[in-house]
Amino acid sequence: MGTTSGGIPKLNWRERFTAFRATLLLFAIAVIFSLPAMKGSGRDLDYLSNFRRFLSQFFPPDLSVTPQVVSALGETIQIAVMATLFAAIIALPLAVAGSQTIAPRWLNLATRMVLNVVRTLPSLIWALVAVAVVGPNPLAGVIGLTFYSVGYLGKFFSDAFESIDTEISDGLRQLGAGRVQAFQYGLFPQVKPLIMSHLLWMLEYNIRSAAIIGYVGAGGVGLLLHTYQEFAQWDRFSTVLLFILLLVTTLDLLGEWLRGKLVGTEATA
Repeated sequence: MGTTSGGIPKLNWRERFTAFRATLLLFAIAVIFSLPAMKGSGRDLDYLSNFRRFLSQFFPPDLSVTPQVVSALGETIQIAVMATLFAAIIALPLAVAGSQTIAPRWLNLATRMVLNVVRTLPSLIWALVAVAVVGPNPLAGVIGLTFYSVGYLGKFFSDAFESIDTEISDGLRQLGAGRVQAFQYGLFPQVKPLIMSHLLWMLEYNIRSAAIIGYVGAGGVGLLLHTYQEFAQWDRFSTVLLFILLLVTTLDLLGEWLRGKLVGTEATA
């Protein structure tokens, strides 16, 4: 490190090359290597005209299919709710095993590897595997989204356990409390708001995913999307998208309100 004429310290290039700048440089390199992905079909197409023609088939939506859409959305919500429930039950013990502040190192590594493998496959692939096992029905959607959600909830929950203070549980252990009691009264109350927030986020995400996995036969409103797309019934397709938008917006507002209530309750507890 040198100094300028005014006595201000002058950083050398190594000191100026911070982690933030290194990340920007790596991202810029990735962008350059990714430019071939922008290559089109090579044909001289009027993209704007094609887009206008496509939109003209979308509007106005065909609301005559509203009863079928509402019924399919109900099934979609059912799939998402059951998948989130089962995933939470499975992910909680996995999160404890994957937390470095609770479980031994060898168990952390094994559990995190399992969670990484589960997260590697997207929800659509898990649904496809489930359809191959149990057939094309809503149960396949529940199974597929459960596996997918376990990977994320296990990661989120374990990170939550690692972010809390373990002094309370350690103190309870020194006073003679068992492991379960120390966890129940020392650790879990601290992570409960985070766990509930992650569960709400996962439920919202699963409803969005459940709207897509019907493309592979896993039930829900995705089956209608697939049917209308196959027969180029874009006005009905847009009706489904409209109802999905209304549902997702409602869930987002409800989730924000619930998270605020949870944080407020914990703050006053």
